[in-house]
Amino acid sequence: MQFQSTILILPGLGNSGPQHWQSIWEKEYNFIRVEQKDWETPVCSDWIETINTEIKKHNRAEVILVAHSLACTTVAYWAQKFNTKIKGALLVAPSDTEADSYPTGTSGFTPVPLIKLPFKTITVISTNDFYVSTARAEQFAAAWGSEVVNIGDADHINAASGFGQWEQGLQLLKKLDN
Repeated sequence: MQFQSTILILPGLGNSGPQHWQSIWEKEYNFIRVEQKDWETPVCSDWIETINTEIKKHNRAEVILVAHSLACTTVAYWAQKFNTKIKGALLVAPSDTEADSYPTGTSGFTPVPLIKLPFKTITVISTNDFYVSTARAEQFAAAWGSEVVNIGDADHINAASGFGQWEQGLQLLKKLDN
């Protein structure tokens, strides 16, 4: 599979380990991982500045963000602050930073921005994600103007839930790449 766009990988809280689909895609397709300074106790303003710095290195019209979990919220905050048009974003398993179940230690990621994003997005959700209810994930996607793809009982759509190469995700990314 070939991609024409500049694909930026945006892991969530804790980064994405070697068995995570983001890491597998990065290695296989030479995508660019945006390295955050602090993966364990992130500050939203730092994360969005890091993303913005990386995006500015590329032709924005060709940039697609591939965000997982907390990075989905980060993309919404980045869009709210910079209102930059890019090619698109694949937002996978957005987490609900306002939920009681959300891990402590992050700062500045609440409330989740419920704004229309100024670029095309696909939000992939699961019906049994510990970090977000289906209703909240659908609310985020609707506010962001996303196409919603519900893949059923897929937990947090990560390595722990059996998502390695994740071909369906690559097909969704290809849809944004065209």
